[in-house]
Amino acid sequence: MSNACIIMTTVGSEEQAISIAEELVHKRLSACVNIVPAIRSIYSWKDEVCDDEELLLIIKTVRDRFEEIRAVIRELHSYDLPECVVIDLADGCPEFLGWIVSSSNSPDETTG
Repeated sequence: MSNACIIMTTVGSEEQAISIAEELVHKRLSACVNIVPAIRSIYSWKDEVCDDEELLLIIKTVRDRFEEIRAVIRELHSYDLPECVVIDLADGCPEFLGWIVSSSNSPDETTG
């Protein structure tokens, strides 16, 4: 089983998506962040039904980095309560999962 996972969050602007993605990859907290534009989110917030266009960030990383990634998202995000959910990757192309693991660790850390 791999330590690789996907973390997802949504944002309200392309600037914010790029800012979060670049910070995560630059700090080697994530191997890759996909920015999916123009999603439509219909959700309940403060007793109202909201309908907004957002962008989805698909963050490819390792489970051990979740707390650090969540902290970066909270720091750079404009929402009161940003989405930050994890999906563990039970299986996948071993070489691809290995790339996620090696790219999401500091150079001085061992990869597993």
